[in-house]
Amino acid sequence: MSDDSAQATRPVVLVVDDSKTVRRSASGFLTDIGLSVVTATDGFEALAKVVDSKPAMVFIDIMMPRLDGYQTCALIKNNAEFRDIPVVMLSSKDGLFDRARGRVAGADDHLAKPFDATQLTEAVAKHLRTDAKQGNGRAADISLDA
Repeated sequence: MSDDSAQATRPVVLVVDDSKTVRRSASGFLTDIGLSVVTATDGFEALAKVVDSKPAMVFIDIMMPRLDGYQTCALIKNNAEFRDIPVVMLSSKDGLFDRARGRVAGADDHLAKPFDATQLTEAVAKHLRTDAKQGNGRAADISLDA
C-alpha cells in the first residue's frame, strides 16, 4: 500500500488551537499513533475543516480569538451531520466551572494544558473506541501501541 493510500485510510483528527506549538506537538503525538491530523487556528477555520475533512474526533482550545472553543463546540454539536463527532476541550483553565461550561456546549471530554502524548492517546482510545462499539467504525486502523 502506498503512503498516500495508507494516509487516506487513517481516521482524521482535527486539532484547533491558536498556539502553533500546541498544534505542532498534538499533531506529532497523534500522527505517531497512526492518525491523520488536520489543524486549524481558530473556531471559524475549524468549522470549515470539519465540513471539509469530516474528522473522527476534534481537540479544541477554549480560549481563541474570533470564535472560542465553547462556541465552536456548540456549533458542531448542534449540527445533525456532525453532532456525533467527539469533541475534547483543551485548556489551561481546568476548574469545575470550565469543565461544566464545556459540557453545556456539548464537549465529550476536557484535557488540561499542558498535556502529554499519554493523555492524548488515552482520549483517542476512550472516544474513538467507544464510537467503534456503536458501529461507525471510527477506530479502524488506529495503533495505540506507540
